[in-house]
Amino acid sequence: MQKFYNRELQLKELRNISDNTEKTKGRLSVVVGRRRVGKTRLLNEVFKEVTNQHIYLFISRKSESALVAEFSAIIQSTFNTKFFHPESLKDVFEFLLDYSTMTPITLVIDEFQDIERVNNSLFSDLQNLWDNYKNKSMMHLVCCGSLYNLMTKLFKDEKQPLLNRDDHFFKINPLTPSYIKEIMEDNGKYNPNDFLVWWCLSGGIPKYLEWLNNSGSAPLEKLISNGSPLIKEGMHRLVEDFGSEHRAYFDVLGAIANGYNSRPRIESYLNTGVGVNLEKLEKDFDIINKLRPITAKDNSRDIRYEIADEFLSFWFRFIYSNRSAVEIENYDFIKRIIDRDFDTYSGSQLEELFKAILAESKLFNNIGSYWDSKGEDEIDIVAIDDFNKKILIAEVKRRYKRYSEAKLIMKSKSLLQSLNKKGYEVSFRGFALDNLDEILLEFSYTKERQ
Repeated sequence: MQKFYNRELQLKELRNISDNTEKTKGRLSVVVGRRRVGKTRLLNEVFKEVTNQHIYLFISRKSESALVAEFSAIIQSTFNTKFFHPESLKDVFEFLLDYSTMTPITLVIDEFQDIERVNNSLFSDLQNLWDNYKNKSMMHLVCCGSLYNLMTKLFKDEKQPLLNRDDHFFKINPLTPSYIKEIMEDNGKYNPNDFLVWWCLSGGIPKYLEWLNNSGSAPLEKLISNGSPLIKEGMHRLVEDFGSEHRAYFDVLGAIANGYNSRPRIESYLNTGVGVNLEKLEKDFDIINKLRPITAKDNSRDIRYEIADEFLSFWFRFIYSNRSAVEIENYDFIKRIIDRDFDTYSGSQLEELFKAILAESKLFNNIGSYWDSKGEDEIDIVAIDDFNKKILIAEVKRRYKRYSEAKLIMKSKSLLQSLNKKGYEVSFRGFALDNLDEILLEFSYTKERQ
């Protein structure tokens, strides 16, 4: 996709920071977003218009000496510094900061959180260097990372040396439903059924939207095939992060993708304890979400888990769960499984799509689901607007004709009693694929609401 969607605000702000370091002196920006969300593309677009010099350094899983040699070559080529021979990464960053006292530069350090694997003491070195140079440097330092919680910890945890050293913090989110629809319409591919397929296989991640856009009128047929990047994408994205324990994490994610969404059910299914794995998947890797009924308190133990990334949910449900077929390249078998199960699987993803549409509308301050203490009276969507005192309760079906408002009202009695929102206007709705366009229009975000 040549067109650049929904990144205008970040583009403008990042360019402005880089273009004004002669006046403002040193500025540190943190740019965070999950892998494939388009962080590098965003920064490349920034560089197209920035007037000062820029340099991009990627923290790969190499030894410090190997990274020093790689970065030294980049610096020599970029700044024509033939006699620059650093011995450590600290030397590299000190040289660049010193250089920026004379010449404005933008330095991007990508996968910044992986410095910990290379040399953990470098964070303290960077803190000392930045504190010494910031007020005389003309550097825009951009620390880019793919693990939101770890990057937040590095700059916001009181025990971390880089605490509050950031001047700007940018979180790059996946594209929202309205932009997915815009991409499909721009390429003549929009209809509600295909929109759901695109949502299930991308969740708004630009790289996956590009794959879908290039896959013709039958994306599942083309993407579930030998040589398709989709087949090994889950491995490529996660194995390096998970390291030697990747199989245990993969098994937990596979269980969640197949409907085992509480800790007891996962442990029963896998016949092993998973408490540590669940905590790390949520807090370190940002891959799962912990869900509670919308009426529950934060310390409630009534917890369910979901995979936070729609693509990974699909990949673990249909690719990882059928890895034996993948090994013998029996993609026809996997396609038959998808043909059989996709309608059921996509039903839960349709709920997430409608929640994303409501979130994009900016009309509600709390959006979730509900189930009672017995796991019954489940309600797909509950959206609360405390400002205008409104509650929207919705049932999600593939076909609207299967929706019954009377049944939804009956199921909602315990919810409304638990919410105890006296004086609130309550509306009951049926959301379905065949009224998706109406819902998108009704809850479209407009500037008048800002």
